[in-house]
Formats: sequence, C-alpha cells, structure tokens
Amino acid sequence: MEYYRPIDIARELHISTSALRHYEAWGVVPSPERAGNGYRLYTRVHLEYFRCLRALIPAYGVPVACKAMVHIQNGEMDSAFWLINKEQAELHHEKTIADQTLALLQNPDLPPAGNKKQKAYMSIGEVSAYTAVQSSAIRHWEKEGLITPDRDPENGYRIFTAVHIRQILLIRMLRRTVYFLDHMREIVQAVEHHSIEKAKKVTEDALGRIHQRNRDQFNGAARLVELCKVTELLDA
Repeated sequence: MEYYRPIDIARELHISTSALRHYEAWGVVPSPERAGNGYRLYTRVHLEYFRCLRALIPAYGVPVACKAMVHIQNGEMDSAFWLINKEQAELHHEKTIADQTLALLQNPDLPPAGNKKQKAYMSIGEVSAYTAVQSSAIRHWEKEGLITPDRDPENGYRIFTAVHIRQILLIRMLRRTVYFLDHMREIVQAVEHHSIEKAKKVTEDALGRIHQRNRDQFNGAARLVELCKVTELLDA
C-alpha cells in the first residue's frame, strides 16, 4: 500500500500540516495508522477525505462539510448526499430571490397584485392588502428606518406612494435570503433616493456571489462522489 507523509498531502492541497491535524481532531477524517516512529501513515483514502473536505467547506460551510464527512465515515452516503442537496435547494431559492429583485428594480411599473387597484396614495391598510404584508411588519420596518412614509398633515396618518410600495416588496423578498441581509438597507434606501442603478449594482454583486457559490457546490459534490468511489460506497 502506498503511504503519504503529512507534508506530501499538505503540499498537494496547499495547506499546512497543522491544518491536517486540526481536521483529524474534528473527527471528520479517519484516524491514520502510525509508523514505528509515531509518524502518521496516510493513504489514498485519507488524501481523498482531505480533498473532499477542502472542496466542501467553501461551498457548504464548515458545519455541513463536517457533518457530510461523518456520514461518509459511517457509510451513510445517501445521508451525505441529501444534506448537500438541501443546501443546493436553498441556494437555488437565493438565486430566485435575486432574479425577482432585479426584475422589480428594472421594471418601472409595479407588479400587479391580483384584483387590488394601485392608487397614487395609500393608507397602511391598503398597502398591507396590496403587498400581502402585515401592517405590524410595515410599522416595524418603519421603526427600523427601512421605510419613511409621509404623514397626512391633517390627521397624522401614514401616506404611502409607489416608491414605498416598491420598498416594501423589496424588503419582503430580501429578508428571506442571507445574501442580501447585510445590503437590504442600502438597496431599499437607494430606491427611496431614486438611485435604481446603485440598487441594481448591489443586487448584481450578490447574484455574482451566488453564481460562485453554485460553482463551488458542484465542485464539492464532485469531490464527494469521488470520495464515495474511493471508499467503495459507490462503484467506480
């Protein structure tokens, strides 16, 4: 059997030997045998575990990558596959939200809302019905400074315009995706100040990160399949 020294694998993966020891300590790779002098004796299987882990981490995050590796060690190939499949489905959801956000920013007209008629000025109740967002959520977003509706000078009631409706629709979408949470205020305020191009740029940048994550996920999945072949969980 061919054995690899820690330095051989470290050089192959462009990491330090201490990183290999950390991965071992996490319990995500099988413990290697030891030579008479105490040195680790890594095999092709260990090399593939390390390769797979290094590919999974940027694609799925450390917790998911480690959980997948434990499943493989336990011979639970399908559990590992479904675990990353769930992450891929969630990323697809992020992509859908990004596409919808761009469409909302690029379309000068607000999307139709069933049979609900859009008026030049709306009350909070009318906006709630039009956007399918609870009034309490709209008030919360106002408190957070995400939207700033006008007030009727006579009675103090909130007055919402098409700009506010677009902001509410954007918040409704963006709060469901981790890729936009840090930039949600920036996008919404850009709409308020009619800086649509700036809002589109932030959204397009987030979409670019989603595309990169998708590529990373496919690379990680390919490495996982290769590991399953080397460990004979899958036919080569």
